[in-house]
Amino acid sequence: MDFTGSLYPPIGGRHHLLDNCHYNHFYNTSEWCRCVTCVQQRSFFPSDLGLQNRMAGWTVGKKVLATALGMGATGGAGLYVALDESVKADLTLHPPKLPWSHKGPIDSFDHASIRRGYQVYKQVCAACHSLKYIPYRHFVDVFMTEDEAKEEAAEVMVRDGPNDIGEMFDRPGKLTDYLPMPFPNSAAAAYANNGAVPPDLSLMVLARHGGEDYLYHLLNGYCDPPEGVELGEGQHFNPYFPGGAIGMAPPLYTDIIEYEDGTPATQSQLAKDVITFLSWTAMPEHDERKKFGMKAMLVLIPFTALCYYKKRQYWSLLKSGKYVYNPKKY
Repeated sequence: MDFTGSLYPPIGGRHHLLDNCHYNHFYNTSEWCRCVTCVQQRSFFPSDLGLQNRMAGWTVGKKVLATALGMGATGGAGLYVALDESVKADLTLHPPKLPWSHKGPIDSFDHASIRRGYQVYKQVCAACHSLKYIPYRHFVDVFMTEDEAKEEAAEVMVRDGPNDIGEMFDRPGKLTDYLPMPFPNSAAAAYANNGAVPPDLSLMVLARHGGEDYLYHLLNGYCDPPEGVELGEGQHFNPYFPGGAIGMAPPLYTDIIEYEDGTPATQSQLAKDVITFLSWTAMPEHDERKKFGMKAMLVLIPFTALCYYKKRQYWSLLKSGKYVYNPKKY
């Protein structure tokens, strides 16, 4: 096999058998060796040795400088891309955190606010949004007495049946009934709201990123659209809503209702109360869960201390004792 004139150098840049095997491959040799080692390993070397020839003469300082420049250029490009992505214009605002009274580890709901929030829902939100997972019996001992909850349920006529002759009939609501739906079906809801079906609010606080903060700023964040933003028919601009265009008109404004307890019905107060009520509908076990957690901590803390004491007691002999092995002598 004749590899004369080949562009592939042998391993380590040196030949093995011919007289010119002691020459480095950087010299222009006209003949390549035919040894087995060179023939087997020749394919591991690139055919273009120009870059290798140039870099071979670089000093250590040049190589370090080239490496540093390459890493710096790569890092700078990555930083530029990250900054460019972070400063791109976005019409969606992120809601800031608010100090809700029930967010502490041992804080309970403001039950007076829940009662006011139900009044806001009943008189404002219930025209479009449902609470299909909430029965009237949940109101008892939370923000209503049993008699008040029964009276509240009796105001609604519920379709029931069939009766003895097989016909459906309407009856006053009971504690076991769920809050009524504003529309008989989703098609009717979409027709009445420009094609958009109003979502159910039972779990809305848990279903949206940001929870109470998002809903509060959404209710209070309506404003005129910025220059260049076009809205469709029946749409409104809200920077806290994804995309900015929302089909729901501003639902709250000052003195839209009159509170039973005389609390000033400002827009922010209305939003705070109705969101507190929706937080309760999403987490009706909230207060009981925290009570149970406090009871569990009262038991677990002394139990943990007792376990630690017994562990030290049992292991004290093993950790402080000295064991010596004396083999039996024969």
